Amino acid sequence: MAATPESLVKKKIHAILKSRGAYAVNYIGGISANNGTPDILACLHGRFIGIEAKAGKNKPTDLQTLNLKRIDAAGGLALVINEENLPLLEDILDGPHPRSNYHLFARPLTEADTGAATPTKRKPKET
Repeated sequence: MAATPESLVKKKIHAILKSRGAYAVNYIGGISANNGTPDILACLHGRFIGIEAKAGKNKPTDLQTLNLKRIDAAGGLALVINEENLPLLEDILDGPHPRSNYHLFARPLTEADTGAATPTKRKPKET
């Protein structure tokens, strides 16, 4: 089975994290999983890192962005990494003051940002 472009990005992310001594796991959702959890959960130098891996120009969903925002607000590092910004991951991890970059990939504001609704993967059924 051929690897998907996103799985290749994840593999490269893991290699970078491993080279720096980070603990990192792929988050695999299931029936009782928290939707929107970043693809890779890691810890480096005592700091929690949530990484959403994307291929090409894909952007995080509203729910993924909301979870990345929550990680950032809690003091963690919330990142969106694709093929083009892999070197940025190294810079962020090696820098003196790592900063989240998820906001650079955020979609336009939605009701979720105002607290009016909790985003889901599915559109609500029309009645």
